[in-house]
Amino acid sequence: MSKKAVLIIAALIMLTLSVPAWSQTHSEAYKDNIYQTGPLRPTDSVLRVKAGDPAPDFTLPAVSGGKVTLSQYRGKKNVVLSFVPAAWTPVCSDQWPGYNIVKDLFDQYDAMLLGITVDNIPTLFAWTNQMGKLWFPVLSDFYPHGKVAETYGVLRSDGTSERALFVIDKKGIIRYIDVHDINKRPPLESLIRELEKLK
Repeated sequence: MSKKAVLIIAALIMLTLSVPAWSQTHSEAYKDNIYQTGPLRPTDSVLRVKAGDPAPDFTLPAVSGGKVTLSQYRGKKNVVLSFVPAAWTPVCSDQWPGYNIVKDLFDQYDAMLLGITVDNIPTLFAWTNQMGKLWFPVLSDFYPHGKVAETYGVLRSDGTSERALFVIDKKGIIRYIDVHDINKRPPLESLIRELEKLK
């Protein structure tokens, strides 16, 4: 891992330890809108893909307008798919704004992040506006409900998706999968380590 990446990750860890989570990314008004799910079963799905497989292609509508197709990045960018369970929930509302802080690391590793949830566009529009501007496309896997999450094997029995990361190289091959405990944020350092392997 590069020295710059190590320094940024260390700074993020210190920030997380020293500042209350809500004050990092949220106003008090925003905090009041977050739905507290309580602990959820850590994993409630069965993967349908594995590292080394071609990433299943998809096209989804983006909150910013238009549609995004995974294969449009083939030969151009590495891609990180970030599936999160639902808008307006605590861990999800901290995870994505955290990626804003490390955008330059995604740039350094020539990677595009695609955020995906099973929520509809109006819900995602309101949620992402409250979070603040995100640098990456936020995509709706709402209809047919959870089809992309189901294709990858991360659709949960309650109709939400797992908290999962898929790192896909420029050839469209899945290189890394982390289906994480839904109650916790995936460690940023693990993701950066995997992106570094693609250089």
